[in-house]
Amino acid sequence: MLAYNLRIAWKSLRRNPWLTAIIVGGIALGICASTTFTTVRHMYLRDPLPGKSQKLFYVRLDDWDVSRPYPNDGRTNRRGVPPQITYRDAIELWRSKIPVRQTMGFRSNAIVYPDRTVSRPYTEAVRFCTADFFPMFELPFQFGHPWDHRADDKGEQVAVIDDTTNQKLFAGANSVGKTLRVKNLNFTIVGVLAPFHPFYVYYDPVSAPVQPDHIFLPFHCAINTESWNSFKSDSPAWAIGPVPNTGRGSVYLERLYAENNIIQYWLELRSPADAAAFQRFADDYVTGQKKFGRFPRPLNNVIMPMRDAWIDRGFIQPQVHAMAAISILFLVICALNLTGLVLAKFLARAPEISVRRALGASRAAIFLQHVVECELAGLAGGVIGIALSAGVLRFIGKLVATQGHILRFDLEMIAVAIFLSLGAGLLAGLYPAWRVCRVQPAVQLKL
Repeated sequence: MLAYNLRIAWKSLRRNPWLTAIIVGGIALGICASTTFTTVRHMYLRDPLPGKSQKLFYVRLDDWDVSRPYPNDGRTNRRGVPPQITYRDAIELWRSKIPVRQTMGFRSNAIVYPDRTVSRPYTEAVRFCTADFFPMFELPFQFGHPWDHRADDKGEQVAVIDDTTNQKLFAGANSVGKTLRVKNLNFTIVGVLAPFHPFYVYYDPVSAPVQPDHIFLPFHCAINTESWNSFKSDSPAWAIGPVPNTGRGSVYLERLYAENNIIQYWLELRSPADAAAFQRFADDYVTGQKKFGRFPRPLNNVIMPMRDAWIDRGFIQPQVHAMAAISILFLVICALNLTGLVLAKFLARAPEISVRRALGASRAAIFLQHVVECELAGLAGGVIGIALSAGVLRFIGKLVATQGHILRFDLEMIAVAIFLSLGAGLLAGLYPAWRVCRVQPAVQLKL
């Protein structure tokens, strides 16, 4: 029966190609708009690490001035807490045994010295981190593996590079074991990441780079190379002044141990109970530091899940939801505006339908036939709308970002687009199909 209705629907659509083109084009326009904005919303809301992100927490300590909270605009950083912590605080938090894994670090810029036959020296984004960073954020490896805790403890000069750097410096070959010179040190490559282009760099809610880092080095190498956070460092007003000489041996170390908020600190915790336990641990630590004149504000330390960290960063805006809702309403309006055209088309076939009714066709069969025709038009419009939406998403992606924010369809959004296409076809044709099956055969046959 369905095959018969599809064949009749196809012949009916071909009978009046211009009218069919208008109907299909109207649905395609609505699908293009709705699919584009629902895909944008989907990409922003999609969990970057399904099953894992709810276990990852970002740590922030409120060491700001007693007279005012950390600057916020009511939309971002609503807790009024600095987005990073000091190195000395990170070292103390590192002593906790509560987390399954933990990592600290920052993003910096460093000069890379490749082989002269390959490239001239250039400045590259470098992520200084600890060994737990890679399993925590599940970065994919093409060759080799991440360094382990022994490399951190022994101060080994090892590196992980991404596929882009591997292609640039080693022609995409397995470069594990080869040497990479960064600043004034030589590093042995132990791992090469597979091509990795997430919608956003989910492990850095502070500097929010548009693409993942290209080189990863152990955190102790930041001290060895005297590297600094490329994102702005914050210091509360109560700590601003000449850096005191504590006898650590260099200006860099004095700055590192001063009240400079430069460290991004992540935890992986087993359960909400562990999150509450680490919250108590952090609060107890800050309370103990108050007697040394630090942390003058009331306790306001934040152990924030990954998704909440990005919401607080302002990455997920309410406008994303509003635009998606408006685009769905636009599709509904397109479908309703096509109802008149579909009704006129169906009623023009009233004599033909009356003959079929006189020969024994039921109202349900006539109704189903016309609904199938509308759904076929809806699917055709959906295919065209999806193709248009893919082009629009690609254009938007080039405008708003570079390699990091890639707007693209996945199977879920393709299924949504097909569902919306069928819904638009049904909405446009439901009333006309009902009207045409109510035509009285006797009236038409007398004519």
